Amino acid sequence: MISCFIFDLDGVIVNTSTHHFHAWQQIANSLGIEFSENDNQKLKGISREDSLKTLLKIGNQIISDSEFKKLLELKNNIYLDLISGLDKNAILPSVTEKLNFLKSSGYKIALASSSKNAKTVLNQIGLNDYFDAVIDGNRVSKPKPNPEIFLTAAKLTNSTAQNCAVFEDSFAGICGVKDANMLAIGIGNKEILYNSDYVFENFGQISNQFLESL
Repeated sequence: MISCFIFDLDGVIVNTSTHHFHAWQQIANSLGIEFSENDNQKLKGISREDSLKTLLKIGNQIISDSEFKKLLELKNNIYLDLISGLDKNAILPSVTEKLNFLKSSGYKIALASSSKNAKTVLNQIGLNDYFDAVIDGNRVSKPKPNPEIFLTAAKLTNSTAQNCAVFEDSFAGICGVKDANMLAIGIGNKEILYNSDYVFENFGQISNQFLESL
């Protein structure tokens, strides 16, 4: 019986994938690396550090530890500048409706995002009060696909893994959900999220009856 619903942020609650892409593209350009939207798919759901490692692998480049740290900071600054005008209009369709239903029905709700800016984004879009726990990249040492972030969400909501369902839009995220022995609900492309228990294109396709049936 599901009593806790855990949400990823980027691509599930809010669409900031374009902002991430443009920020990484600027970093790639500074390194002389060609970086396409298809390349950007490889960064979906993983940490900032692992994203930069993937970018360097794409460009077949090696940089010093100090340069690596500088580029991480630069990417974050570019991203924060790009999302500075983010507001409620950035919330994906039917998300607020589902959060209202879950909250009013007494379910626990948690956020599990690899982003270290998750709380900033939640505050900007006005959804912070819906969540009983917010676990971001600052609170875990092992990024997705490691299940640590999901298990931490369960712990902070006094839930067991078997009582948790997770909404995720990345393959890496779904892998972490399954390793945590939780129910995986993919939001997005069925072909990419084939290892999910259920897949929906968006929250508009998810009925309240379906959520209650879990």
